[in-house]
Amino acid sequence: MVLDRKRRVENDTGISSTEIIAITLSVIWMAAVGLFFLILPPQSDPSAPFDSLRVVLILMAIFLPVAMIWVAAAASRSARIMREESNRLQRSIDGMRETYIADRNAQNGGSAPTVERKLNEIAQTAKKTETTLATFASTREAQPQRLAITSVRSTDSEDQPTLALGTSTEDMTPVLARPDLIRALNFPDTDQDTEGFTALRRALQDRSARQLVQAAQDILTLLSQDGIYMDDLRPDRARPEIWRRFAKGERGRAMASLGGVRDRSSLALTAGRMREDTIFRDAAHHFLRRFDQMLITFETDATDADLIALSETRSARAFMLLGRVAGTFD
Repeated sequence: MVLDRKRRVENDTGISSTEIIAITLSVIWMAAVGLFFLILPPQSDPSAPFDSLRVVLILMAIFLPVAMIWVAAAASRSARIMREESNRLQRSIDGMRETYIADRNAQNGGSAPTVERKLNEIAQTAKKTETTLATFASTREAQPQRLAITSVRSTDSEDQPTLALGTSTEDMTPVLARPDLIRALNFPDTDQDTEGFTALRRALQDRSARQLVQAAQDILTLLSQDGIYMDDLRPDRARPEIWRRFAKGERGRAMASLGGVRDRSSLALTAGRMREDTIFRDAAHHFLRRFDQMLITFETDATDADLIALSETRSARAFMLLGRVAGTFD
């Protein structure tokens, strides 16, 4: 990089095509002016007084076009240098981003097979659940307690058996408790997190909770592709009353504290992905809509402690991040 910069400096000190054109135009103009004064007839009255204004106008006519030519040449040179510097900075930023993502992806691949085998065993023993859990992968080899769900598959309601008198299995499923929903939205911490898997299975038996969990799983997986992990975020905690006001439909700058994510790199990467990736944008808006719908019913009977616990889940952090990028809290 230092050598390239030295080469650019050396090239900038040389004569470019712009300077050659400027020199050529200057020589042509000076030659034209000299030819004009050569063929101009001499002054008829040598005794006439000296006309300073005439001399000034002649000098301006001779040298002003030359000055304008070199001003244009200097401007062109500066614009070329700025373009080259801008391109160099853009290439450096792209290279740093690719290196960062490659390093994070390299760290993610270490423990995936072991975790997948554990999840397959858990799915085989879950006879009463209507969904199949598969392929969870740890998000960090150095920190194996963090997991990122790579797929959650559920059976369609058309394939589910029905009971007598037209009663479906969903009608017989007990109401999902708030602690189970909160624990499910945080997802299991490790492959040994029995309580987390239990809460997740219970949430997947509830239709609305299952849709939210699947939407959260999709967006967390997409965010992890850019090296964005919810365990790395430390958003500012919003007061429970702000969550209640948001659940009741209040919007505007008063809700800005809900977008408490301050990590600039995560915000920048997410905003860029929202602009450029249609699949990511659709998944993000789907997740935001599902989380908002859940919050409306959750807030009704939830205590302040429940709202605080919900705000600390991985799904809620994703909601804060995406909501701030999408302008939900503006």
